[in-house]
Amino acid sequence: MVSSSSANHPLKPVSQLHYELLTLGDELLLGLTPNSHLTYIGAQLGRRGVLLRRSVTITDEADAIARQFRESWAQADVIITTGGLGPTCDDRTREVLAEVLGQALVYDAAIEQAIIERFARLGKKMTANNLKQAFRFERGEVLANPNGTAPGLWVEQDGKVLCMLPGPPNELQPMLTEQVIPRLAERGLLASREAYLQLRTAGIGESMLEIRLEPILQRHQEALSVAFCAHHGHVDCRLSSPTGALSEAQLLALGRECEQLLGEDFVTFGQDSIAKVCGEALRAQEKTLAVAETSTSGLLAQAFGDLCGAGKFFAGGVICCSNDSKMQLLDVPECLMMQHGAVSAECAVALATGAAEKLGADYALAITGFGGKCGGPKENPAGMIFVALYSPHGVWSKSLNFPGPRAVVNVRAVNTALDWLRRELMRAAREQSSPQRRSGVMQ
Repeated sequence: MVSSSSANHPLKPVSQLHYELLTLGDELLLGLTPNSHLTYIGAQLGRRGVLLRRSVTITDEADAIARQFRESWAQADVIITTGGLGPTCDDRTREVLAEVLGQALVYDAAIEQAIIERFARLGKKMTANNLKQAFRFERGEVLANPNGTAPGLWVEQDGKVLCMLPGPPNELQPMLTEQVIPRLAERGLLASREAYLQLRTAGIGESMLEIRLEPILQRHQEALSVAFCAHHGHVDCRLSSPTGALSEAQLLALGRECEQLLGEDFVTFGQDSIAKVCGEALRAQEKTLAVAETSTSGLLAQAFGDLCGAGKFFAGGVICCSNDSKMQLLDVPECLMMQHGAVSAECAVALATGAAEKLGADYALAITGFGGKCGGPKENPAGMIFVALYSPHGVWSKSLNFPGPRAVVNVRAVNTALDWLRRELMRAAREQSSPQRRSGVMQ
């Protein structure tokens, strides 16, 4: 095994280290599997001060893998590969890279035992080809894979690091965050903490956000690096001080100024989703939420269902696409839909009210609309969405128009609904903490 000391690694600032990502697999190039690795790995490294210099997707052909790896190894300090570590004949990454590095592959009985135990836990029969995954580099280390059979592999050679990860995201992502990131940080190849302060905002566009923050950020323009990133429904602003002129405490103080200036348009510091922010507010106020949706087909419910401890505040959701399901599950009156249509402000209000009453929730969100090209009359074209919010103080609806592909329309509709709920919860929290409210005197 190689030493964990960073003495053999280049003595460069983290920001100057050369990182490359090699994603392998014909299925990626054929579009059969989404290549989410660049997005995830790039974001995790970026949070620790590293910008990927290059990302290359390669076929499963051995010559192509060897050719690209030689080129990358000649110039990179750290190479991360994904895919090609599995049990089948098209998984060649381990063998090809071992040959290029001049290392033998050795059979590891501990890996074999882990594979056998995993199949036993799943109640499945293990085929012999799975033992192909029990080989490791003779001068390398093994990264345990609790969610699959192919372990990750770690090699330090020639003052460089090679980290090989399996392709499935549910295996790769926890291995990256729990094992790879800490190892790289220990060796001085990543910053020991987050390299920037991120402000997450909603309800304000990228260009307007820059204009709003300009008076504060201009005061530190020589020492400050500012970057904006727009998403479907929210915009992030990243603040950093590459020269170190501003300390972590000074950056946070600057962020607090921005927070005060933005008011309700400020969502949170860091990476938390709007749904998570809403969930924390609901728990703090001891309130519950229900959702009803048609065009978004469960996307809104999933935003909350993915959160840890969702059962404490999320009562549940109803997906009701047909008129019959709206009537049967949420008591939406048939005459209302006949008069106003299933895609209407009135129907959205009825959906939200029905969800709150049926599921016994304090708040409810409802979304109905025409998300794609296949729907929408002239008065309600594709991209027309109605969102409703039910609260202890009343129920309201609003119309939205989001042109674009169905997937984009749905994400924007969900994020808009979540942001509306977030703002209502903020107002409720302010009222609850108001001295006049506590004393029972209203102005």
